Amino acid sequence: MRLKIDRDSDALYLRLDESEIVESEEVQPGVVLDFNAEGKVIGIEILNLSTRVQPEQLKIVQLETV
Repeated sequence: MRLKIDRDSDALYLRLDESEIVESEEVQPGVVLDFNAEGKVIGIEILNLSTRVQPEQLKIVQLETV
């Protein structure tokens, strides 16, 4: 799993695995899901990140596993 915040593009991208993306769908304005050949979601892109999250919140990333 990989998380990338691109300040230049003002976007966040979460990649769940490295399989090939065969289709993408914008499910809400600025929220794009990437699908593999089996129809599984393998990536989530959130555009216009600065309008959704306060800048100071982008400095802290929390990871929780159970």
